[in-house]
Amino acid sequence: MPDDFEANIHIADALTLLLHNQHALAAAIEEVTGWLAKNGVGDVAVNAIAALNTLDTNAKGITDAIMRLRQS
Repeated sequence: MPDDFEANIHIADALTLLLHNQHALAAAIEEVTGWLAKNGVGDVAVNAIAALNTLDTNAKGITDAIMRLRQS
């Protein structure tokens, strides 16, 4: 069984991959949001922006957790 430090590194690595996925999703949503806004679907674009705000907030929490794991 791995020690706590090794387990923390594996968890941090997995969270880092999830964070990268989250950034990719945010970029895709940004592209779609721009298209929606330009094509007269502003109310849907507003919803997409709300989703981006949630992704940003959660990305900060994930980043903080990764840093704590890597430091422990």
